[in-house]
Amino acid sequence: MSDEPGPVLDFLRENFARVHAKLDRIGEDVRNLQVRMPNLEGGIGHLTIGQAELNSRMDGFERRLDRIERRLDLTDATVPG
Repeated sequence: MSDEPGPVLDFLRENFARVHAKLDRIGEDVRNLQVRMPNLEGGIGHLTIGQAELNSRMDGFERRLDRIERRLDLTDATVPG
């Protein structure tokens, strides 16, 4: 018996090395996602808050416009209100 590794052992070593390299890349990708995900969630939170603030302002504009229309008697007679 020789001390040299056989072709099967060489084949297995190469394939395990490839699998190990792929797992390293996947692990790095997951770590990158773990860093980026909180930033994305925070950005979505800021957008949601901004939208709520804009909706509130639009409601205020609507109320002011209704008061102005009532004062100027610009309300449509066919619309109940």
